[in-house]
Amino acid sequence: MTSQEIRQKFLDYFKSKGHLIVPSAPIVLKDDPTLMFSNSGMTQFKDFFLGYKTPTAPRIADTQKCLRVSGKHNDLDDVGRDTYHHTMFEMLGNWSFGDYFKKDAIAFAWELLTGVYGIPKENLYVTIFEGDASENLERDQDAYDFWKSHISEDRIINGNKKDNFWEMGESGPCGPCSEIHVDLRTPEEKAKVSGLELVNNDHPQVVEVWNLVFMEFNRKADKTLEKLPAQHVDTGMGFERLCMALQGKSSNYDTDVFTPLIAKVEELSGKKYTGILEDEKDIAIRVVVDHIRAVSFAIADGQLPSNGGAGYVIRRILRRGISYSYRFLGMKEPFLYQLVAVLQEQMGAFFPELEKQGKLVSEVIKSEEESFLRTIENGLIRVEKLIQQTIADDQKVLPTQEVFELYDTYGFPDDLTRIIAEEKGLTIDEKGFKQALNEQKQRSKADSAQKVYDWVTLEEKPENFVGYDQFESETYITRYRKVENKDGEFYQVVLSESPFYPEGGGQVGDKGVLENATESFEVLETKKENGLIISLINGLPKDAGAVFYAKVNVSERKNSQANHSVTHLLHEALREVLGTHVEQKGSFVGPDYLRFDFSHFNKMTDEELTLVEEKVNAKIKQNIALQEFRNIPIQEALERGAMALFGEKYGDSVRMIQFGTSMELCGGTHVKSTSEIGHFKIISESSAAAGIRRIEAISGDKAEEYFKNLEKQISELSQLLKSKDIVRSIEKLIEENTALKSEVDALKKEKAKGEISEWKGAYEQKGDKLLLVKRTSLDAGSVKDIVFQLKKEIPTSITVILSDADGKPMITVGVSDDLAGIYQAGALIKDLAKEIQGGGGGNPGFATAGGKNLDGLENAYQKALNL
Repeated sequence: MTSQEIRQKFLDYFKSKGHLIVPSAPIVLKDDPTLMFSNSGMTQFKDFFLGYKTPTAPRIADTQKCLRVSGKHNDLDDVGRDTYHHTMFEMLGNWSFGDYFKKDAIAFAWELLTGVYGIPKENLYVTIFEGDASENLERDQDAYDFWKSHISEDRIINGNKKDNFWEMGESGPCGPCSEIHVDLRTPEEKAKVSGLELVNNDHPQVVEVWNLVFMEFNRKADKTLEKLPAQHVDTGMGFERLCMALQGKSSNYDTDVFTPLIAKVEELSGKKYTGILEDEKDIAIRVVVDHIRAVSFAIADGQLPSNGGAGYVIRRILRRGISYSYRFLGMKEPFLYQLVAVLQEQMGAFFPELEKQGKLVSEVIKSEEESFLRTIENGLIRVEKLIQQTIADDQKVLPTQEVFELYDTYGFPDDLTRIIAEEKGLTIDEKGFKQALNEQKQRSKADSAQKVYDWVTLEEKPENFVGYDQFESETYITRYRKVENKDGEFYQVVLSESPFYPEGGGQVGDKGVLENATESFEVLETKKENGLIISLINGLPKDAGAVFYAKVNVSERKNSQANHSVTHLLHEALREVLGTHVEQKGSFVGPDYLRFDFSHFNKMTDEELTLVEEKVNAKIKQNIALQEFRNIPIQEALERGAMALFGEKYGDSVRMIQFGTSMELCGGTHVKSTSEIGHFKIISESSAAAGIRRIEAISGDKAEEYFKNLEKQISELSQLLKSKDIVRSIEKLIEENTALKSEVDALKKEKAKGEISEWKGAYEQKGDKLLLVKRTSLDAGSVKDIVFQLKKEIPTSITVILSDADGKPMITVGVSDDLAGIYQAGALIKDLAKEIQGGGGGNPGFATAGGKNLDGLENAYQKALNL
């Protein structure tokens, strides 16, 4: 069976059992404060398990794109070094929300594996939860009894809490689980050692293929367990491992999930893949084909590589792949981007985002490859200097701080530094490097760490968002919890009627106040978590059950919603001016400005920017009324022409915002008519990533403020220039400045001529060589010209010029060509530059260095005399 057939058989089987087949959620999570990426199949169903949303069907099945590269579930370091760990993988799953439970889940799994897929029963083992006395949890006897009717009892294994009690996180739904393991070894291997001894012992051919989770508890923040009101089933089967089992392979990488990608790497690199675990070349190929999948799906779902958050994780994965291909496959030019087409052909039919976003994905990856390969080349120069200095200092270990700086500041892989150092007989301080890395991680954790307590529920009542229609409301707190972080103690509250818009869809969350006759609390931020609108306040009311008035900061909200509405008009105008290939790729909407990222492969011209501005402002002047469809079937919205964004997860019913011909699916707040926006002004247009342009703009009050400031500046310039014709006055100043600059340059050249004749006679004989060490106040350009002339005219000479022009220390070294094999200008300058607390470089014949310590020129002068 091909991997496509295996995937389809799974979905067809569960469809026949009454399950609704749903598409995979995006791999990147946009509005979940607890997770960056979908790391399991159940992520998109969290709200169902927590009771915050009603499931679309009691039985659901799907295949979910997952990414495990950070936090508790982190497989990154294992990828490439074994046969079955991956960053991105597919999780096949079937779900029951208060419908069937253990008996049916076990029966479905057994029938599918043995009956449909035909896995021999003698190759399977199952585990059940053995219980845990510390938690008052009994052995899962029900699961054991149900399994007995399918598999012999000697193949049912007791598992501990670590392996057989599944938890969503530190808190949340959890319960015992039953794993299914498959033994893929040869008959000879099985005869020597029973599979019973190898289950859950990291054997590459005795692997867990499916986990059936029986959710019946809720883990509270105080670590206690309480029964859920309904019992659920959450299963996850590793698609890649299943393909390995069904295709009779001993490695996931030998299945057709990976072989087309491996074949392409072989073609591009000229290296042959042999599948040897310890072979660095093979490890590199496995890393590359794994990582290209993770990066491609993340970019297709809207997450661009960047220096922070989820974008940093994606950049790190991609750079790891580039680093391995550079070091072990000899790939010095971009090539990973060429694998995207292979991935599209393999998976595009089932994951249309790859087909739709393929060009963008490959362009972004190519750009990142080019950038990081430059980083590696520049880093190699830095490493070489570091090695030379270490050797000169008669040391055997590269300085830890410099090695860490190469990694942390310049992005140079530490393992590459290690390899290069070892080639020169040096090492790096592994312990010191790990300590520096750990200290950095601890600092980062400390900055973001917070302790979140359990919810205190005052009333079980559905919370209602009223912020689309009003800026304030009478309300009361339905639940609250304490939060402690580095800034102090705060409280998160959920309100019965909340006018506060929660951060989402690019729009910032509302601020405001929560008050009554006796108390007032500042609302510092509003976010959404697991379907709840949560506002952060700076204290706990004495009477949390009292009636309050929630009031939004109106001026900030109005500015934010004006900026949000204008992004819709901007999106439409960009598509009209540049073409329908333009799609939103990210946005930020706040009260002060907006940022809009969109797909486009060229810098916009001034004419295009002006035309876009004009189109948007024309729509604003037309005073187009908002048409809001709060609960429209998604298919109807799309048929009407609404824009849906790739990487967003939409429900069956959506909210559609329409301003005339502009129609978008959007949950944000908006103006009632376009005239409320006031005026739209583009401040900048730049590159956000390969194939992605970024516009920053303002509207409303900020646009008015912008033009007032311009008017003030023009008035001040007019007074300063004593002219109303500012342009002509500045042109005249430029002409005068150019003429004066020419005169100054001519005077400098005359002065330099005088210096040259004087300096020629000032060389000192040092054995069979000549040395000139000279102090001057000439500028750097003049000094450079003189040194080049002297080193050409004076053979067997070294020239050292120390300048204090403009109060800044500068050292220039010239070595005549006939001494270039004996002395290196770059090495000499490095030693002298220490005296002025500076650095620099050059080539063997000429080098310069600037510094911070002007007084150090005297020490540098004396040191130079002793060359």
